[in-house]
Amino acid sequence: MKLPFTTDVLIAGAGAAGLTLAIDLARRNVAFRLIDKLPSPFAGSRGKGIQPRSQEIFEDLGVIDRLVAVGGTYPPQREYREDGTYEDSPRMEEHEATPDEPYLIPLMVPQFLTEAVLRERLAEFGHRPNFGCELTAFEQDAEGVTAHVKSADGEETLRVGYLVGMDGGKSYVRHALNIEFPGKTLRVRAMVADVRLEGLGTDAWHRFNEGSMEKQTSFCPLRGTDMFQVQAPIPMKGDINLSAEGLTAWAAARTGREDIVIREVLWASAFNMNARMADKYRVGRVFIGGDAAHIHPPTGGQGLNTSVQDAYNLGWKLAAVINGAPEKLLATYEEERRPIAAEMLGLSTKLLRAAKERGGMRRGRETHQLDLGYPESSLSLNKPARSPELVIAGDRAPDAPIRGAAGQSTRLFKLFQGPHWTLLGYEVDRAAVAPRRDLHIHTVGARGDIIDEGGLVRDGYGLSAGDWVLVRPDGYVGAIVSSSEIAALRRYLDDVGIAPID
Repeated sequence: MKLPFTTDVLIAGAGAAGLTLAIDLARRNVAFRLIDKLPSPFAGSRGKGIQPRSQEIFEDLGVIDRLVAVGGTYPPQREYREDGTYEDSPRMEEHEATPDEPYLIPLMVPQFLTEAVLRERLAEFGHRPNFGCELTAFEQDAEGVTAHVKSADGEETLRVGYLVGMDGGKSYVRHALNIEFPGKTLRVRAMVADVRLEGLGTDAWHRFNEGSMEKQTSFCPLRGTDMFQVQAPIPMKGDINLSAEGLTAWAAARTGREDIVIREVLWASAFNMNARMADKYRVGRVFIGGDAAHIHPPTGGQGLNTSVQDAYNLGWKLAAVINGAPEKLLATYEEERRPIAAEMLGLSTKLLRAAKERGGMRRGRETHQLDLGYPESSLSLNKPARSPELVIAGDRAPDAPIRGAAGQSTRLFKLFQGPHWTLLGYEVDRAAVAPRRDLHIHTVGARGDIIDEGGLVRDGYGLSAGDWVLVRPDGYVGAIVSSSEIAALRRYLDDVGIAPID
């Protein structure tokens, strides 16, 4: 006899990825449990860069302003020469925000602050993570997953619809599924530590001996705190003294300066860098994501961001299927996210190689993740075919300033914000698409509710009269069709579970 469902989704791992998934499910009124075997939240700054695409996601989830408030922008990098002189330069290429790309600031938020903001947002939906609660075993069948967890209160058996392992690089869920994790060890061992120190100002990211894998080291002020993150390659073998006294002596040996004094070590880790990606992201009703599915070096600041976007891709699909959408929708999670992980793994490995050969490098647009998309996905429909120079299905949906018919200024991103799909019609017959559940319809043109002053929507999307643009809940274009292909649009909506209203 099978147990009745305890909840719809069990999420193992309450880091940034697990919290993002939980928030997305919570705002869709999907029942879930979020557990983590750690006794308390992670206290380190391991992932501190929030890329522009992730900033857009965090706007949709309602936390971008909070994250900017608790964090800050990256300082310039200050490279010291052997004689003690130095040169300052931007860490990232500087670009002004544009109407279609509103977030181009190099945002730094230490991981423990990011996760604290996400936990606060989750609490606003009436949920919290269960720390000190470990997944110890699970079995699945055609109807659900039976999961066994233990905590200080004892052992518990849960019957859930789906299990998602966001439980880190050593993922129990991945191991239990016997999913291969091929890749390679990059023969680079590194140390990272959060410290309070004296002798360096917070106006720069201090970098010494760039290009030397034996002596390279950096001290980055952590925005929103009075701490620095210390980073350095270290020998492949041997113990590293990570105490305040040990790191003070180590800093003097690396920099030649006696005035840098480590007063307190709040978190520290020595680790080997790897580049690995799981062979699959799903087995039946069990999924993996984040570091459980891919690990790569920290160069380029891609790890936390890629993990958050895994969760953002999976959340709406799980909710849709739980609410009656076809099961095949879940297959598109691996179809879309695994190639992205492969690309990010290649990028971070390339940046690591460049750092080893030439020292610190400015990060460019390739790290922003704005140009990533799903044009080859089975969820991407162009009818008729469009020039690749234009926005096509699978691309990130651009933002644009608009005005409502009542006269108030707003943005496309405000129309997209929330758990729904959005359908934009440009000089169309609005009655051609009947109302559907979870679909917000907006039109530009005669009797339209949107005024496209300056033509930024038209030009940004490359639209002609009669075109319809369907934007997915995760801010990517699902379909672009002409009015002559409206039947294809209706079939698409049926296939993803956007049902007509009876």
